[in-house]
Amino acid sequence: MAVRRPPSVRARHVAAELRRFREAATLTGDEVAGRLGWSASKVSRIETAQSAVKAADLRALLDLYQVAGPPRDRLLELNRAVSRRGWWDAYADTLHEHYWALLALEDAAQSEHVYIQSFIPGLLQTEDYARQTLAILDSPPGEIARRITIRMTQQRVLTRPAPLEFRAVLDEACIRRQVGPPAVMAGQLDHLADIAQLTNVTLQVLPFTAGYHEAMTGAFKILHFPEAGAADVVFLENKTRAEFAENEPEVHIYRRVFGRLQERSLDPDDTITLIQQAADQFR
Repeated sequence: MAVRRPPSVRARHVAAELRRFREAATLTGDEVAGRLGWSASKVSRIETAQSAVKAADLRALLDLYQVAGPPRDRLLELNRAVSRRGWWDAYADTLHEHYWALLALEDAAQSEHVYIQSFIPGLLQTEDYARQTLAILDSPPGEIARRITIRMTQQRVLTRPAPLEFRAVLDEACIRRQVGPPAVMAGQLDHLADIAQLTNVTLQVLPFTAGYHEAMTGAFKILHFPEAGAADVVFLENKTRAEFAENEPEVHIYRRVFGRLQERSLDPDDTITLIQQAADQFR
């Protein structure tokens, strides 16, 4: 059975631009459908990125909305890029749809801000640490190996030619809670201290002494994209489900929460010192 590809950030952007152009032309979805001889549901699916828009249909929409010049050319090129496959597509049969979508969004993102409570985020994990976190799934060894490969490949966004700008606020529990043997934790924390030296990576630890705070209800990620007009996306995940938040008021709340968490956290230099001390304790 074919696996449905979740909409990429480019597909979402194309959909949002088409909705904006329609509104600027003061047309309703039903009016567009009537003029082009389509069903109203087709217009809706295109504008919500539930269906890919064919090149001919895109040109018909742009003609109807009287979009010409650079805006037209940019959207046509962006739509051509929608169908390009990423490395994660090779693992489509084993990845949950939301994780698959997250990999695609992370690959397209310019920056990512992360708050996490209990463990080292995947982009910063060593292979040994990743193996320990995946062991609790009680999956076959082959599946564990594939998941580790995915996680290690995912980390390339930090060292690619235009690297992801990555900022993370880690609850102190992330560096104190022992995952696997002490040697695994020491190696993981040494890796954290090393990767924090990258100019595109900023790590801050939120100490236990910060007390109760507004993000104790759960971890989150905020992804920002380089395309003009592309909306930021918040990724939320817990034990039973994962979801993306894209509406501006909700995204704005998470941006503000992340800023306040940074203010209550140790600065990057003190964070590295604390991480190194924790690594020594595990040794």
